[in-house]
Amino acid sequence: MPRNPPVLPAVRTIGFLQPLHWLKLGWRDMRCAGWISVVHGLALALLGAAIMAVAHHRFWLLAGALSGFLVVAPVLATSFYALSRALERGEPATLSVVLKTWFNWQNSHVSKWGNDYWCMVQFGALLALAATGWVMTSAALITLLAPVPIETPSDFLRHVVLAREGWLFEIWLALGSLMAAPIFASSVVAMPLLLDRRATLLQAVLASWQVVLGNPLPLAFWAALILGLTLLGLGSLMLGLIVVMPVLGHASWHAYRDLTDASNLPQRDSAAPAVTRGGAP
Repeated sequence: MPRNPPVLPAVRTIGFLQPLHWLKLGWRDMRCAGWISVVHGLALALLGAAIMAVAHHRFWLLAGALSGFLVVAPVLATSFYALSRALERGEPATLSVVLKTWFNWQNSHVSKWGNDYWCMVQFGALLALAATGWVMTSAALITLLAPVPIETPSDFLRHVVLAREGWLFEIWLALGSLMAAPIFASSVVAMPLLLDRRATLLQAVLASWQVVLGNPLPLAFWAALILGLTLLGLGSLMLGLIVVMPVLGHASWHAYRDLTDASNLPQRDSAAPAVTRGGAP
């Protein structure tokens, strides 16, 4: 007997420039959350700095590691989603909100043996696996095909990006894009949805794909903004990430709220009052 198709949130259609409004709301939420949001941004910046320190003289590894950092960013931004949700509800965005999100999330599940209980862990593990696979692929590609050992950013720029012979940089970009596109499509609203509603991993991923297919141009613009701002943060010796990561994390919550109507799914926090759509202009 065929199974019933999974229940998915309704998809809203947005304007092309709506991602700019998400950034504006993300900046507002960062300011309202105050130090707790900035500290999380600092922690992510320190994580990026640690990656650079470990792979400083191994840029063949660093290029993949930093891009892999972007792959797992939707999971790392969970605290920002929780803080924005608290602000949306008129609740204080405090440290307790973050601690409850990370350490007491299992209390909001009906059954600890069901797929619903492990969905956020599963999604985080899948993104980590994808990031690890890309790091290994990137490192192997650059190591095997580069004409000289790539140890510094200048080596990467001279012998990979600006190389007159060969197609190494184009192949590297093509493989990275081939991996990044489906990951973005699978995760654009998945983590906020899993945090907010009792949904399975399959429902969250399908909802993300539905959102992207329903708004291809605005979400391509959103992906470009995420990439550009993250590169700006990385290029400022990680200091820019202290602000960029909180703004993008909070903005991603508003992207989820604008792009979906998940009222047909039960709230993960069953004791919380119903929340209406917020953040739309």
